[in-house]
Amino acid sequence: MTVYLVGAGPGDPDLITLKAVKILNKADVILYDYLSNDEILKHASDNTKLIYVGKKSGEHYKSQDEINQLIIDEARKNENVVRLKGGDPFVFGRGGEEIIALNEANINFEIIPGVTSAIGVPTSLGLPVTHRGLSTSFTVITGHEDPKKEEKQVKWDYTADTLIILMGIGNIKKNTSQIMKYRDPKTPVCAIEKGTLPEENIIFGTLENIANKKIKTPALLVIGEVVNLYKDIYHSYYEK
Repeated sequence: MTVYLVGAGPGDPDLITLKAVKILNKADVILYDYLSNDEILKHASDNTKLIYVGKKSGEHYKSQDEINQLIIDEARKNENVVRLKGGDPFVFGRGGEEIIALNEANINFEIIPGVTSAIGVPTSLGLPVTHRGLSTSFTVITGHEDPKKEEKQVKWDYTADTLIILMGIGNIKKNTSQIMKYRDPKTPVCAIEKGTLPEENIIFGTLENIANKKIKTPALLVIGEVVNLYKDIYHSYYEK
Protein backbone atom coordinates (compact mmCIF):
# COMPACT_ATOMS: atom_id res chain seq x y z
CA MET A 1 0.00 0.00 0.00
CA THR A 2 1.20 3.48 -0.87
CA VAL A 3 -0.21 6.95 -0.36
CA TYR A 4 0.66 9.50 -3.04
CA LEU A 5 0.52 13.18 -2.09
CA VAL A 6 -0.15 14.75 -5.47
CA GLY A 7 -0.01 18.44 -6.36
CA ALA A 8 -2.93 19.38 -8.62
CA GLY A 9 -1.39 22.66 -9.77
CA PRO A 10 -2.81 26.20 -9.63
CA GLY A 11 -6.18 25.55 -11.30
CA ASP A 12 -5.86 24.95 -15.02
CA PRO A 13 -6.22 21.15 -15.39
CA ASP A 14 -3.62 21.13 -18.17
CA LEU A 15 -0.96 22.25 -15.68
CA ILE A 16 -0.94 18.98 -13.75
CA THR A 17 2.20 16.88 -14.30
CA LEU A 18 2.38 13.70 -16.39
CA LYS A 19 3.53 11.76 -13.34
CA ALA A 20 0.46 12.92 -11.43
CA VAL A 21 -1.81 11.76 -14.27
CA LYS A 22 -0.20 8.30 -14.23
CA ILE A 23 -0.78 8.01 -10.50
CA LEU A 24 -4.40 9.15 -10.80
CA ASN A 25 -4.97 6.54 -13.52
CA LYS A 26 -4.20 3.72 -11.10
CA ALA A 27 -5.69 5.18 -7.90
CA ASP A 28 -8.09 3.07 -5.86
CA VAL A 29 -9.09 6.09 -3.76
CA ILE A 30 -8.65 9.84 -4.24
CA LEU A 31 -9.10 12.27 -1.36
CA TYR A 32 -9.32 15.70 -2.94
CA ASP A 33 -9.45 19.35 -1.89
CA TYR A 34 -11.77 22.20 -2.78
CA LEU A 35 -9.00 23.80 -4.87
CA SER A 36 -8.44 20.68 -6.98
CA ASN A 37 -10.11 21.21 -10.37
CA ASP A 38 -12.85 18.62 -10.98
CA GLU A 39 -11.50 18.13 -14.52
CA ILE A 40 -8.42 16.52 -12.99
CA LEU A 41 -10.58 13.83 -11.40
CA LYS A 42 -11.46 12.61 -14.90
CA HIS A 43 -8.02 10.99 -14.99
CA ALA A 44 -9.29 8.48 -12.42
CA SER A 45 -10.91 5.21 -13.48
CA ASP A 46 -14.64 4.58 -13.20
CA ASN A 47 -13.99 2.34 -10.19
CA THR A 48 -11.98 4.89 -8.22
CA LYS A 49 -13.52 5.95 -4.91
CA LEU A 50 -13.65 9.75 -4.64
CA ILE A 51 -13.70 11.42 -1.21
CA TYR A 52 -14.13 15.18 -0.84
CA VAL A 53 -12.31 16.57 2.21
CA GLY A 54 -12.97 20.29 1.74
CA LYS A 55 -10.27 22.74 2.91
CA LYS A 56 -12.05 25.79 1.51
CA SER A 57 -10.97 28.90 3.42
CA GLY A 58 -13.26 29.36 6.42
CA GLU A 59 -15.31 26.26 5.51
CA HIS A 60 -13.22 23.22 6.38
CA TYR A 61 -15.33 20.14 5.67
CA LYS A 62 -13.00 18.04 7.82
CA SER A 63 -10.26 18.97 10.28
CA GLN A 64 -6.66 18.17 9.41
CA ASP A 65 -6.58 15.45 12.08
CA GLU A 66 -9.69 13.89 10.55
CA ILE A 67 -8.13 14.00 7.09
CA ASN A 68 -4.92 12.39 8.38
CA GLN A 69 -6.90 9.54 9.92
CA LEU A 70 -9.03 9.11 6.81
CA ILE A 71 -5.92 8.80 4.64
CA ILE A 72 -4.52 6.16 7.01
CA ASP A 73 -7.81 4.23 7.09
CA GLU A 74 -8.08 4.17 3.29
CA ALA A 75 -4.41 3.18 2.91
CA ARG A 76 -4.96 0.14 5.12
CA LYS A 77 -7.76 -1.04 2.83
CA ASN A 78 -6.34 -0.13 -0.60
CA GLU A 79 -3.14 -0.47 -2.62
CA ASN A 80 -2.97 3.02 -4.15
CA VAL A 81 -4.38 6.04 -2.32
CA VAL A 82 -4.05 9.56 -3.71
CA ARG A 83 -4.23 12.67 -1.58
CA LEU A 84 -4.87 15.33 -4.25
CA LYS A 85 -4.02 18.83 -3.12
CA GLY A 86 -4.32 22.19 -4.87
CA GLY A 87 -0.99 23.72 -5.97
CA ASP A 88 1.96 21.89 -4.43
CA PRO A 89 1.57 19.61 -1.38
CA PHE A 90 4.32 21.39 0.56
CA VAL A 91 3.50 25.06 -0.12
CA PHE A 92 0.96 25.78 2.63
CA GLY A 93 -0.67 22.48 1.74
CA ARG A 94 -0.03 20.81 5.11
CA GLY A 95 1.59 17.94 3.28
CA GLY A 96 4.25 17.76 5.97
CA GLU A 97 1.63 17.04 8.62
CA GLU A 98 0.16 14.27 6.49
CA ILE A 99 3.46 12.48 5.87
CA ILE A 100 4.31 12.68 9.57
CA ALA A 101 1.00 10.91 10.31
CA LEU A 102 1.69 8.32 7.59
CA ASN A 103 5.22 7.71 8.87
CA GLU A 104 3.93 7.16 12.40
CA ALA A 105 1.40 4.67 10.99
CA ASN A 106 4.17 2.85 9.04
CA ILE A 107 2.50 3.54 5.70
CA ASN A 108 4.57 4.09 2.56
CA PHE A 109 4.19 7.42 0.81
CA GLU A 110 5.46 9.28 -2.22
CA ILE A 111 5.29 12.98 -3.05
CA ILE A 112 4.34 14.15 -6.55
CA PRO A 113 5.16 17.88 -6.79
CA GLY A 114 2.69 20.31 -8.29
CA VAL A 115 2.93 23.78 -9.80
CA THR A 116 2.41 26.12 -6.87
CA SER A 117 0.00 28.99 -7.48
CA ALA A 118 2.55 31.33 -5.86
CA ILE A 119 4.70 31.12 -8.99
CA GLY A 120 2.47 29.46 -11.57
CA VAL A 121 -0.31 32.05 -11.44
CA PRO A 122 1.87 35.16 -11.93
CA THR A 123 4.00 33.33 -14.51
CA SER A 124 0.98 32.30 -16.58
CA LEU A 125 0.11 36.00 -16.91
CA GLY A 126 3.61 37.04 -17.88
CA LEU A 127 4.25 38.64 -14.48
CA PRO A 128 7.84 37.77 -13.50
CA VAL A 129 8.30 37.45 -9.74
CA THR A 130 12.02 38.13 -10.30
CA HIS A 131 13.56 40.41 -12.91
CA ARG A 132 17.21 41.38 -13.36
CA GLY A 133 17.89 44.83 -11.96
CA LEU A 134 14.48 45.03 -10.32
CA SER A 135 13.77 41.98 -8.17
CA THR A 136 16.41 39.47 -7.15
CA SER A 137 14.35 37.70 -4.49
CA PHE A 138 10.80 36.78 -3.56
CA THR A 139 9.05 35.55 -0.42
CA VAL A 140 5.89 33.46 -0.32
CA ILE A 141 3.77 34.14 2.76
CA THR A 142 0.58 32.76 4.21
CA GLY A 143 -1.98 35.48 4.73
CA HIS A 144 -3.98 33.37 7.15
CA GLU A 145 -2.33 31.83 10.19
CA ASP A 146 -4.05 29.43 12.55
CA PRO A 147 -5.82 31.74 15.05
CA LYS A 148 -5.15 29.20 17.82
CA LYS A 149 -1.38 29.71 17.57
CA GLU A 150 0.13 31.10 20.76
CA GLU A 151 2.69 33.09 18.76
CA LYS A 152 2.43 34.37 15.20
CA GLN A 153 5.23 33.33 12.84
CA VAL A 154 4.51 35.91 10.13
CA LYS A 155 6.43 39.06 11.09
CA TRP A 156 5.90 41.05 7.84
CA ASP A 157 9.32 42.74 7.92
CA TYR A 158 10.47 40.75 4.89
CA THR A 159 13.37 42.12 2.86
CA ALA A 160 12.64 40.24 -0.39
CA ASP A 161 11.95 42.48 -3.41
CA THR A 162 8.69 40.69 -4.22
CA LEU A 163 6.13 39.43 -1.73
CA ILE A 164 3.52 36.86 -2.71
CA ILE A 165 0.68 36.31 -0.25
CA LEU A 166 -1.48 33.21 -0.46
CA MET A 167 -4.82 32.87 1.35
CA GLY A 168 -4.65 36.50 2.38
CA ILE A 169 -7.82 38.14 1.08
CA GLY A 170 -9.81 37.61 4.27
CA ASN A 171 -7.11 39.46 6.24
CA ILE A 172 -6.02 41.84 3.49
CA LYS A 173 -6.57 45.06 5.43
CA LYS A 174 -4.74 43.81 8.50
CA ASN A 175 -1.89 42.32 6.47
CA THR A 176 -1.27 45.34 4.25
CA SER A 177 -1.36 47.61 7.30
CA GLN A 178 1.41 45.53 8.84
CA ILE A 179 3.48 45.57 5.63
CA MET A 180 3.19 49.38 5.40
CA LYS A 181 5.17 49.61 8.63
CA TYR A 182 8.16 48.49 6.56
CA ARG A 183 7.31 49.46 2.97
CA ASP A 184 6.16 52.53 1.10
CA PRO A 185 2.32 52.70 1.01
CA LYS A 186 2.63 53.50 -2.72
CA THR A 187 4.24 50.10 -3.40
CA PRO A 188 2.37 48.52 -6.33
CA VAL A 189 0.18 45.49 -5.68
CA CYS A 190 -1.99 43.25 -7.79
CA ALA A 191 -4.55 40.68 -6.77
CA ILE A 192 -5.09 37.76 -9.12
CA GLU A 193 -8.46 36.04 -8.78
CA LYS A 194 -8.94 32.44 -9.94
CA GLY A 195 -5.51 32.33 -11.53
CA THR A 196 -5.03 30.19 -14.69
CA LEU A 197 -8.80 29.61 -14.99
CA PRO A 198 -11.18 31.12 -17.56
CA GLU A 199 -12.65 33.41 -14.86
CA GLU A 200 -9.22 34.85 -14.04
CA ASN A 201 -9.26 38.52 -13.08
CA ILE A 202 -6.52 41.00 -12.18
CA ILE A 203 -7.00 43.94 -9.84
CA PHE A 204 -4.29 46.59 -9.49
CA GLY A 205 -3.66 48.89 -6.57
CA THR A 206 -1.10 49.88 -3.97
CA LEU A 207 -0.46 48.81 -0.41
CA GLU A 208 -2.55 51.71 0.85
CA ASN A 209 -5.64 51.06 -1.27
CA ILE A 210 -5.75 47.40 -2.41
CA ALA A 211 -7.78 46.46 0.68
CA ASN A 212 -10.55 48.80 -0.52
CA LYS A 213 -10.95 46.90 -3.79
CA LYS A 214 -13.56 44.20 -4.24
CA ILE A 215 -11.55 40.97 -4.54
CA LYS A 216 -13.09 37.52 -4.80
CA THR A 217 -11.46 34.36 -3.45
CA PRO A 218 -9.50 32.33 -4.24
CA ALA A 219 -6.94 35.01 -5.01
CA LEU A 220 -3.33 35.81 -4.30
CA LEU A 221 -1.46 39.09 -3.90
CA VAL A 222 1.78 40.10 -5.60
CA ILE A 223 3.55 43.05 -4.00
CA GLY A 224 6.54 44.86 -5.44
CA GLU A 225 7.94 46.75 -8.43
CA VAL A 226 7.45 43.71 -10.67
CA VAL A 227 3.76 44.66 -10.70
CA ASN A 228 4.55 47.93 -12.49
CA LEU A 229 6.82 46.02 -14.88
CA TYR A 230 3.93 43.70 -15.67
CA LYS A 231 1.57 46.64 -16.23
CA ASP A 232 4.02 48.16 -18.69
CA ILE A 233 4.38 44.87 -20.57
CA TYR A 234 0.62 44.27 -20.51
CA HIS A 235 -0.30 47.71 -21.84
CA SER A 236 2.38 47.76 -24.54
CA TYR A 237 1.33 44.30 -25.72
CA TYR A 238 -2.36 45.14 -26.03
CA GLU A 239 -1.71 48.54 -27.61
CA LYS A 240 -0.03 46.93 -30.63
